[in-house]
Amino acid sequence: MERLCSYLPEKLFLKTTCYLVVRIFGPDIIKLLSADMNADVVCHTLEFCKQDPGQPLCHLYPLPKEPWKFTLETARQIVKKSPTLTYSRSRSDICSLPFLAKICQKIKSAIQNSVPSQDVDSDKYSVFPTLRGYHWRGRDCNDRNKTVYPGRRPDNWDAHQDSNCNGIWGVDPKDGIPYEKKFCEGSQPRGIILLGDSAGAHFHIAPEWITASQMSLKSFFNLPTALTDELNWPQLSGATGFLNSTRGIKEDSIYLRLWKRNHCNHRDYQNISRNGASSQNLKRFIESLSRNQLLDQPAIVIYAMIGNDVCSGNRDPVPEMTTPEKLYSSVMQTLQHLNSHLPNGSHVILYGLPDGTFLWDNLHNRYHPLGQLNQDVTYAHFYSFLNCLQVSPCHGWMSSNKTLRTLTSERAEQLSVTLKKIATSKKFMNFNLFYMDFDFQEITEEWRKRGGQPWQLIEPVDGFHPNEVALQLVADHFWKKVQLQWPQILGKENPFNPQIEQVFGDQGGH
Repeated sequence: MERLCSYLPEKLFLKTTCYLVVRIFGPDIIKLLSADMNADVVCHTLEFCKQDPGQPLCHLYPLPKEPWKFTLETARQIVKKSPTLTYSRSRSDICSLPFLAKICQKIKSAIQNSVPSQDVDSDKYSVFPTLRGYHWRGRDCNDRNKTVYPGRRPDNWDAHQDSNCNGIWGVDPKDGIPYEKKFCEGSQPRGIILLGDSAGAHFHIAPEWITASQMSLKSFFNLPTALTDELNWPQLSGATGFLNSTRGIKEDSIYLRLWKRNHCNHRDYQNISRNGASSQNLKRFIESLSRNQLLDQPAIVIYAMIGNDVCSGNRDPVPEMTTPEKLYSSVMQTLQHLNSHLPNGSHVILYGLPDGTFLWDNLHNRYHPLGQLNQDVTYAHFYSFLNCLQVSPCHGWMSSNKTLRTLTSERAEQLSVTLKKIATSKKFMNFNLFYMDFDFQEITEEWRKRGGQPWQLIEPVDGFHPNEVALQLVADHFWKKVQLQWPQILGKENPFNPQIEQVFGDQGGH
């Protein structure tokens, strides 16, 4: 336990908190583990886990050989005289530790508002990476001037300053023509905006954080970043990622492809995604989208609520599912909002929902990272543990009940049909509307062709989200389809890209 604490960064008081927890609970945990008690028993004995009256017993690992009540009683005897049982568990919320209150508040408010917490000029763009900063939307290049931000039309052709943060500004001394005019005029710049959920934000819990044999200083190095990004990695996502892939896959995000196509698009990306987002709650954070109809460039908006309209952790998830009627009305509201905020000439693409039966079919008999050491926890066990606790990200698909899985897919299909109907029958003044299937089948086929296995496309820890490789393949699929069917969405290639590189190098990076 002390070694684990020594690996944790000092940032966010992670190391301090770890040592504190170990000092209080370490001796008891060690006594119980020495007596061959498993993690479930330890958790219940120390009262971090509890079984509510009339509720089933939720356990991740196989039950002990002796009856549960007997084992628990034995375990309680071992720690009977321990002072730790006098600590109140009702406040076991880690944020109640006085030195964590401030950072918890910051993270909570970033989640609530979905705008950068550090934004001096309040233009919704930041020079700080996390807490909804430039990992989520292009980096501000002047945080003291709210008329300077990524995605705007250049002010006076940016002769004197870079008003749109694309790194192109000033005047060519040879002929006195501003570079932005020379290189970008008529190139039809555009931004990319994702309206998404945790899949779009790229939710990812690193397996090495929960696998003892893989823990090291290096494996926890990026934990503070992840926590202040809500366990999301938008900087590596399929839609708006701008960092090189950590998985060694050569595909680029949609944003990077748009930038390669036209360097004038530099930094014009927004990832307006939230864990748990659905068509029903998007109205709570769509206001965080930044686009000025008169001052900004057009945008490509991808609407990708791909799961939470059919997913919940409830014991009976079916009544919670969004109906086609409800979806229709909320999507129409969203589109009306976009029509009143997007500059003319924008494009909106509605993404259908995937068929999530893929998850159970490919994972149920494989070992979860928590069960790999002793080969005692499969994804089937892991899913039923989450369902028992009613905290599953998607009870409907992450379930051994085939009828329920089929039902969830049928509803997802109905919702996709509704989205398609909207896209083919509705017209809006400021954007063209399109529909695209979320065809995970095609993605899997492509991955198989490269010698991969379908299970390698899913986040190993949560057993639910598409992982980085899957997201890049989805982006690749999106790009190819759009290029083939609706190339006007992407704008044309800018012939001045080489000159921009020559004069402005990496345009200030990201």
